[in-house]
Amino acid sequence: MFDRIAILDWSAAGTPKTGKDSIWLAIADGSGVRSENIPTRMQAEERLSALLAEGDRLLIGVDFSLSFPAAALERLGVDAAGLWRHLATNHTDTAKNLSNYRHVAAELNQRLEGDGPFWGNGAKADTPHLPRTKPASALPEWRACEEVAQANGLNPKSCWQLAGAGAVGAQSLTGMPMVYRLREQGATVWPFDPISRVTIAEVYPSILSAEVRAHLSRHPDMVLDQAQVELLAQALWVLNAGGTLPPLFDVEPTKEGHILGLNHELALRAAEPSAILPPRLRNDCFAMPQGVNWVPVDAALDKLKQALHPIKGVETINSHKAQGCILAADAVARRSNPPRPNSAVDGYGFAHEATSDGPQKLPLLQGRAAAGQPFDGAVPHGAAVRILTGAILPDGVDTVVLEEDCALDGASVIFDGPVKPRANTRKAGEDVESGQTAIRAGHVLRAPDIALLSALGIADVQVYEPLRVGVLSTGDELIARPDMDALPHQIFDANRPMLLSLLNGWGYAPVDLGHCEDDPKLIERTLDRANVDVILTSGGASAGDEDHVSHLLRTKGTLSSWRIALKPGRPLALAMWDGTPVFGLPGNPVAALVCALVFARPALSLMAGSGWAEPVGFTVPAAFEKHKKAGRREYLRARLNDQGKAEAFKSEGSGRISGLSWADGLVELPDEAAEITHGTPVRYIPYAMLGLR
Repeated sequence: MFDRIAILDWSAAGTPKTGKDSIWLAIADGSGVRSENIPTRMQAEERLSALLAEGDRLLIGVDFSLSFPAAALERLGVDAAGLWRHLATNHTDTAKNLSNYRHVAAELNQRLEGDGPFWGNGAKADTPHLPRTKPASALPEWRACEEVAQANGLNPKSCWQLAGAGAVGAQSLTGMPMVYRLREQGATVWPFDPISRVTIAEVYPSILSAEVRAHLSRHPDMVLDQAQVELLAQALWVLNAGGTLPPLFDVEPTKEGHILGLNHELALRAAEPSAILPPRLRNDCFAMPQGVNWVPVDAALDKLKQALHPIKGVETINSHKAQGCILAADAVARRSNPPRPNSAVDGYGFAHEATSDGPQKLPLLQGRAAAGQPFDGAVPHGAAVRILTGAILPDGVDTVVLEEDCALDGASVIFDGPVKPRANTRKAGEDVESGQTAIRAGHVLRAPDIALLSALGIADVQVYEPLRVGVLSTGDELIARPDMDALPHQIFDANRPMLLSLLNGWGYAPVDLGHCEDDPKLIERTLDRANVDVILTSGGASAGDEDHVSHLLRTKGTLSSWRIALKPGRPLALAMWDGTPVFGLPGNPVAALVCALVFARPALSLMAGSGWAEPVGFTVPAAFEKHKKAGRREYLRARLNDQGKAEAFKSEGSGRISGLSWADGLVELPDEAAEITHGTPVRYIPYAMLGLR
């Protein structure tokens, strides 16, 4: 939509000023974002006029209200444009920032109620009809968009307040005259006017307050106003570059105007790759209601789905290098595919209107149209031209007849009619049209997606940064590596290599946190130094004497120990460790894998940005027998035989790791009692549908 985006933080200061609470202008474009600190309002207006004159498509966001509540406009007898004109006529300013906005406010008070609704005289001298404190007023304090902002957790200030902490009324009275003059120079003001080459819109930089605070913590020397305009300019620019900015403008015009980005806060927060991060998970996000002991599988999954959200930041990368990445914003076609109408076959092209129902004989032009070599000129009505597959249809051609259906006599092409209009041709945008969403956010990009992005001219895409998942094994009985010597009471660690391989297959960045003996101090140091987004532990998740992981998470973190109505894999420890989610899996390898597939896979998918991953299964006849009791969901290691029936592993013992390798999927048995005999329909979930390859 735009070549540049400029965000203006305005000031009603009475003297030239820089630094805190002064005028800041941030400009974002393809080269990045940069900010300017402008001492006076006149200089700021001159700067915006210069930008307007440069000829670029420009969005100017201003941080003051562009209208009053509708009831006040009705009493004044003006619309928003009339208000700007009135203020431009009556407001004066100087090169030294001396403004008469208090007198303008007093004059409006007289026209509205007498001694209100404007209030907040911060000058030493009294101004008649401008009270120093808030008066009682019958006029609304807020515009409709400001009420929506408050409902969304934002804290806008009233346009009637001229002085005091966060007051914005003076900015509006001094800023709207400038908007009027920029409009006279050719700009339009959204949503009162249509979007044009230069569009002015009201913005609210504090919409990114959490991100601004995080940014300032990394850049303590930066001024708050500077951080606000830079981050908002960058966020809007990323949406603009990705083709996802237009929905922010899709509002019904009103007399009161609107705040750009309102109700699109999540899109803005996800857009800025270098500074804007999703919110952290709450410390109590895994807490179950009091009194809940055994948790059904579906209830546990619903709880996770509600508690979690994407936790990674966003970056922009070249689409050719995006295989396996998760799309963070819709990919919008920059070009149609195909870009122009073209031929679907090798043959001869002509205007359909020049043909009839019988045998056809059309004079054949010299030259041809080929893919990458368009025909030079137009095809006259009643003539034909040689055309090859993929070639752009020349002017005068809308139909192609297949080469095999034609004969040539040296000067003409001959074929039997009738021919269908537009036969053997492809319309421009027949596959995807320019501006159309090609791939939705949350999609994991594959080789076919890379082809589509390239065909549509999408050179760069916004993707979530890779999810870093640490894997930690605990237990005195474990030997970290299979090449080490093991005593009779020791076993080789199977969980950690299994889980690391599983994470790699899911497309995440696995981080090996190693093996810890049953030493709480050692486990604590390992968790503290993990530097990952999520941690998977195995072992120590129950409540026994040596279950140090659950004890440590309970005393030093926030632990919710879930007893899942599941076989295999009853204990599941879910916790937050210094802001990092921890999934404490059972120590038994079979139970650890089942819990990882059933619980960790959809949860990690959601936190990574690709949404909740529902397991895909299908119904097949059973090739086994089982009497199942009610009360627990069961997962059996299974594989399909050559008849398409599901065989179950010979033993349900949780220590039989060979069954995991023997199987090619899981049979899911319901919570209720079931009697399974040969031929009973059962739900089979292939390993491949669980991301196991």
